[in-house]
Amino acid sequence: MALQKLDLLGCSKLKELPTSIGQLIALQGLNFSECFKLTELPTSIGQWTALQKLDLFGCFKLKELPTCIGQLTALQKLDLSWCSQLKELPTSIGQLTTLQKFNLSRCSKVKEVSTSIGQLMTLQKLDLLWCSQLKELPTSIDQLTTLQKLDLWRCSKLKKLPTFISQLKVLQELKLSYCNELKELPTFIGQLRALQKLNLLGCSELKDLPTSIGRLRALQKLDLSWCSKLKELPTSIDQLGTLQELNLFECSELKELPTSIGQLMALQKLNLSRCSKLKELPTSIGQLMALQELNLSECSELKELPTSIGQLTALHQLYLSRCSELKELPASIGQLTALQKLDLSWCSKLKELPTSIGQLMALQKLDLSWCFKLKELPTSISQLTTYKS
Repeated sequence: MALQKLDLLGCSKLKELPTSIGQLIALQGLNFSECFKLTELPTSIGQWTALQKLDLFGCFKLKELPTCIGQLTALQKLDLSWCSQLKELPTSIGQLTTLQKFNLSRCSKVKEVSTSIGQLMTLQKLDLLWCSQLKELPTSIDQLTTLQKLDLWRCSKLKKLPTFISQLKVLQELKLSYCNELKELPTFIGQLRALQKLNLLGCSELKDLPTSIGRLRALQKLDLSWCSKLKELPTSIDQLGTLQELNLFECSELKELPTSIGQLMALQKLNLSRCSKLKELPTSIGQLMALQELNLSECSELKELPTSIGQLTALHQLYLSRCSELKELPASIGQLTALQKLDLSWCSKLKELPTSIGQLMALQKLDLSWCFKLKELPTSISQLTTYKS
């Protein structure tokens, strides 16, 4: 039987391949990962017409791909991640019409992606993570009608998303984390109707979100953490009926939440930690009946919790650590019958706990460390028979 798989993972002293390697025409999988000294591939690789997987991860000295790579017409996965000397892709890459996964992450010298990429009609995942010289995407990307995941994490020179990205009708995941030059999202973002995950973590120049974000009816996770210039959320966020996670960690300019947030009936996790200018929560937060985790740690200007918080009967975890202006808890907190963890550490102005805390029959962990002004515990605390230290 002819050789079908060749694994050369970690052959760090391998500098070149013999031309005769092209005769292995039955190869289906070939792994050159971490062949650090490999500088080029022979043109004879064009004979690998049965090859389905080609892994070149960590081939740091590989500067280019031979044009004949386009002859690998059975290729389904091409991994070029950490090929840090690779500057460009041959136009023949567009001939890989069966390619499903294409990884160019950490190809830090790639300045542009060949327009021929639009011919990859079966491509499902395109990873451009840390392509720090990439300034724009080719217009042909709108032809990738099967693309489900697009990762642009740390493409720090990318200033905007092109309008043609709106044609990616089956796109489920879009990662834009640490795209530090990205100042806004275009209004057409709302056309990505299949989008389930939108990651904008660390987009430090992003000041607001377009109203059209409310059209992302399939969105399940929205990460806006470290968007330090984001001042508000659009009221249209109430249309995200499938949203399960909303992360606003370190949105230090965010002063308030829209009252419409109460309509996010599928929301399970809400992270508002380090939203240092957030002074209050809207009463409507009590409508988040599916909410299981609420993190308000280090919301240093938060003075009180609305009475409606007692309506969060599915809440398992409530974090209020370092809420230094919080002086008391509402009596309604005793209605949180599913609450398992309550963190009040470093709430330095908290003087007492409401008697109703004894009603938290599911509570397992209660952290009151460094509550300097707390003088006594209510006798009702003895009712917490499920408590675990």
